[in-house]
Amino acid sequence: MPKSKLAGKRVSESTTTSVRIMMPTDANIRGNVFGGSIMKYMDEIAAVVAFRHAKKNVVTASIDRMNFLAPVYLGNLLVLKASVNYVGNTSMEIGVRIEAEDLITGQVTHAGSCFVTYVALDDKGKPTTVGPIVPVSRDEKRRHNEAATRRRIREVERAEIRKLGL
Repeated sequence: MPKSKLAGKRVSESTTTSVRIMMPTDANIRGNVFGGSIMKYMDEIAAVVAFRHAKKNVVTASIDRMNFLAPVYLGNLLVLKASVNYVGNTSMEIGVRIEAEDLITGQVTHAGSCFVTYVALDDKGKPTTVGPIVPVSRDEKRRHNEAATRRRIREVERAEIRKLGL
């Protein structure tokens, strides 16, 4: 189906927030939560957003710019906020904001951010067209424009990698 025939969805229709308490299995012996644990939970919420938008099976294609800005500790709430930033033909960029909330003090710290690209698949496991997003708020429009720039950069990087035969 040509992309122009697919109805657009507001960003808010698939935006998702997830909260989980950080347990001993998530952390090292000093109480710092493993980056890998955070990345697992980040990938899960991003997948939920992609599924909700596409209404199709989706797979992780890439993770861009996983930036850890502050530690998350054992006993903190890990708050993950995710939304669709950009939709291409078969792919979607999902932005995830990672926050750590201290349950005793109530202090919330921006602990990290990342961008995850998902590809929608048809019933045969092949990439399939996804409907567009409709950014409404000023922030949604800003994130959409920034994501379009990141997409162009990724395309240039892929072309360079192909030239090198990697």
